[in-house]
Amino acid sequence: MSKIQQINRRDFVKLLGLASGGILLGCNLSSDKKEFIPQVEGAFSPNLFIHLEKNGNITLMVSRSEMGQGIRTSLASAIADEMEANWQYISVKQATGNAKYGNQNTDGSRSVRTILEPMRKMGAAAKMILITAAAKKWNVTENDCKAENHFVINTTTNTKISFGDLVDEAKKVAVPADDTINLKKVEDFKFIGKTLKSVDLKDFTHGTATYGIDVRIPNLKFAAIARCPVTFGTVKKIDKSDAEKTPGVENIFELNRIIPPIGKFFGALGGVAVIANNTWSAFQGKLNLNIEWNYGENHSFDTVEFKNKLTERVHQKGKLVPGSKGNVVSAFKESEKTIEATYHVPFLVHAPMEVPNATAWFQGNKIEVWAPLQDPQTARAELSHFFEIPLENITVNVTFLGGGFGRKSKSDFVVEAVALSKKINAPVQVIWTREDDIQNSFYHATSVQYLKGSIGKNGNVSGWLQRVAVPSIVSSFKPMSDYVSGLELNQGFTNNPYNLKNFRLENVKAESHLRIGWLRSVVHIHSGFGNNSFVDELANAAKMDPVQFHLDLIGKDKIITGKSNHPYNSKRMKAVLKNTAKISGWGKSLPKNYGMGIAIHYSFYSYVATAVEVNVNDGKVKVENVWTTIDCGLALNKDNIKNQLEGAAIFGMSITMYGKITTKEGAVEQNNFFDYQMTRMKDAPHIHIEIMDKMHEPPTGVGEPGVPVIAPAICNAIFNATGKRIRTLPLIDEGLV
Repeated sequence: MSKIQQINRRDFVKLLGLASGGILLGCNLSSDKKEFIPQVEGAFSPNLFIHLEKNGNITLMVSRSEMGQGIRTSLASAIADEMEANWQYISVKQATGNAKYGNQNTDGSRSVRTILEPMRKMGAAAKMILITAAAKKWNVTENDCKAENHFVINTTTNTKISFGDLVDEAKKVAVPADDTINLKKVEDFKFIGKTLKSVDLKDFTHGTATYGIDVRIPNLKFAAIARCPVTFGTVKKIDKSDAEKTPGVENIFELNRIIPPIGKFFGALGGVAVIANNTWSAFQGKLNLNIEWNYGENHSFDTVEFKNKLTERVHQKGKLVPGSKGNVVSAFKESEKTIEATYHVPFLVHAPMEVPNATAWFQGNKIEVWAPLQDPQTARAELSHFFEIPLENITVNVTFLGGGFGRKSKSDFVVEAVALSKKINAPVQVIWTREDDIQNSFYHATSVQYLKGSIGKNGNVSGWLQRVAVPSIVSSFKPMSDYVSGLELNQGFTNNPYNLKNFRLENVKAESHLRIGWLRSVVHIHSGFGNNSFVDELANAAKMDPVQFHLDLIGKDKIITGKSNHPYNSKRMKAVLKNTAKISGWGKSLPKNYGMGIAIHYSFYSYVATAVEVNVNDGKVKVENVWTTIDCGLALNKDNIKNQLEGAAIFGMSITMYGKITTKEGAVEQNNFFDYQMTRMKDAPHIHIEIMDKMHEPPTGVGEPGVPVIAPAICNAIFNATGKRIRTLPLIDEGLV
């Protein structure tokens, strides 16, 4: 068992450098046979994650945040499977933010990938202890006992005893050594790899789930904050008179910007806070403020001008990126044909259904927070830093998240709430409006890519030049980070799935004027769009079928090992492509104005291929069908995987059709869902998902890998339907929606 790599989201390099991790600290799976486990009164608690009561009920702790991806069900099922528990006796409790649970950061499609095995070991260790307890009770050997469906059975006499009846005896049993814990074989799984009903289904469907915005505690005040429309602008002058007349408003004051140290944390933007006795009054009071702002150095930022600037830059030489190989100049000279294209993706925002919010109570020497957080440990560390409170005196309660997509891994809204609670000496809930969410967020970076490729005499790609301009996420932690980082380039650029003999990647300057943050699939959105769109253009130039062209580019079967435990396997990449071509009926005859497009991508160690069928009628695009195949290794809960890929298709459609954040004089122009639109139910296509059976492979990511393929597959389908190439998103700007 390896030691956990205890890393909070303190700086970007550490953030993206997270490896798979190992068993979780504080779980008491000690190899010291003499060490006994601290017990919860009236229950058997072999580790931090399992609490068995005498009535047989088991509470399982889940350390990752639930935002609709089903992680509470998935991780609990892994523990229960190895423990041989009966699912009907299982309930789940959300862990507070605390390092004793190991890394709790719920993003990067890492939860199952990094802690499935540790959770299985939790369950397996508990089972071993219960078997030992039963063997002692019966005065038989452990080999004469087995656990099954919430009982330990004497295999000689067929007598059995329930888990609950073993609580007292189990408390006396030493923790098994790590090297004695055996995990189940794949063929013996009862829950893993199957479909389980969500443990939260009743709360979700009956409206009883508690999201951050639902939290209520005694004497709670409510706050809204007017923030400068230009990033990092400050208050120059406030006229409070109209706002103070608003019924329910109790206090109005300036909240200074909280600036994080370089390389750490998120801080808070600051602004003018309105405190009221209800949310609506706080919102109305904020609208009645008259504020004069110092807009600062970002006041001149204009996204149209910035796009033009980046476009000029990518048509000039950039910094050579390590990993480039061969000689593209010679390849271009010797080629039969060269193709050039420039692709653009605008700034994007997360816009989860539940806006950022937090409830905080600053109590002198301690802080308690209730919030929908993806990374509660970083929030806890940030509060300790800014408010000089010992970490052990800070409690971060994690609620359900009404969507996150990466936004709620940044804890700025929590810092705001604590700062206000300290100021007014009372518990307070800060709720962002939808306009706040869209206009003051951490944005997914824009990008411009220039690609040039050559077709050799045999029809294969002989050279590939790619220049990339993307404002880096590092800029949110370290000023003057004007080039996208190597870790970001490794998201589909330096590690694209193609076997290219002559390959040159260049990094182009792209300074940041907005707060940049990770959004679902992060830089893979850019690489997936550029790579797949360009391959389709090359295939057309070579007069080849795009599926076969992709297969030829991937090349022979090979395995490329890297620093992770998940080597890239080209055979698996080709397999998902072939399967998607098969289930979509690729190559079939289509009606007039219909077209199909295909795209592949390797991200978060998973292999994905998607085909899309569109109908372009009267110049408007309708997505009719989406077919996706994923190879994510061991599939923990197939229903959850299917749900996430269906959600990824809709998420990707929203980006493709509508997603665009623009600025004028430094301020974001979009306000709400009327001008930052989403795919509506009436536009939802038929979505077909297939999961490759790879139960003997380690699990890989699921939540994000389905997103990067959607935009290029749609745009390639539009080309096949109309002959028109789409190189700039979103489609609404092309008049196609």
